[in-house]
Amino acid sequence: MLTCTLCPRQCHARRDDAAGQGFCRLPETMLIARIAPHLWEEPPISGSRGTGAVFFSGCTLRCAYCQNADISHRNQGRPFTPAQLADSLRRLVEQGVHSVSFITATPYVEGVVQALALYRPPVPLVWNTSGYETIDTLRRLDGVIDVYLPDLKHYTPGMGRLCAQAADYYDVATAAISEMARQTGLPQYDENGLMTRGTLIRHLILPGLTGESIALLNWVHDTLPGVPVSLMRQYIPCNNVAIPGLDRPITPREYKRVRQHMLMLNLPGFVQEKASASTDFVPVFGQDESYV
Repeated sequence: MLTCTLCPRQCHARRDDAAGQGFCRLPETMLIARIAPHLWEEPPISGSRGTGAVFFSGCTLRCAYCQNADISHRNQGRPFTPAQLADSLRRLVEQGVHSVSFITATPYVEGVVQALALYRPPVPLVWNTSGYETIDTLRRLDGVIDVYLPDLKHYTPGMGRLCAQAADYYDVATAAISEMARQTGLPQYDENGLMTRGTLIRHLILPGLTGESIALLNWVHDTLPGVPVSLMRQYIPCNNVAIPGLDRPITPREYKRVRQHMLMLNLPGFVQEKASASTDFVPVFGQDESYV
């Protein structure tokens, strides 16, 4: 049984093999919704053959607009032991993936570490996270994870509370991302342009909130010079989001404003194509075909 303090909510909640009493409602047993090659991450993560994406059930946030709400809000997934996860990682590597990505794995950090003690893939290991992490949990991963892929979502306490049920999101995430960058240093790439070590920050532009986007880009520029940003334009209303203003995609004008600011700051990184704003890119979760 686990008394959980793994995420910033510090629930101290009981989590046993079958159930959890904390914010995430997750048991101690790992629940995983998908393990398969994934081609749609940033170029230095996916390359030409994809990253081996392990989508864990649950999340430490409750983003009202989440595209993956079936797993993040409703904990859809199948139970895995560390040994079973290690076997799946072997199968991913056999399929030729360029990296292995652990996606929203924070509630299961100990299970991940145990699986990697049984089998460590000979490719970069990526921690794909909402950014809502504790320093203590991240230090558990120091020397284990090669590449951090955190979100940087919200700037003001009001929007953090309204959108993600985390008024402290900005303070927590900026401290966490600073720790990630401390661990990895500036990005390193192999001869094919694949990231072998480093931190790559994702920011999703939200409708009506370009001022927050600009403030967050300013923070990256001022605090973490040389750390790249992936500027995402994929927002579409999902999960029956009922927050006024978030019931539409972003406009070309909104995207242009944020993108031009990123260029003005001379931030390294990536921008998404307009076609990314589609549910076609949401994977199939929890089915037999979802697992290698």
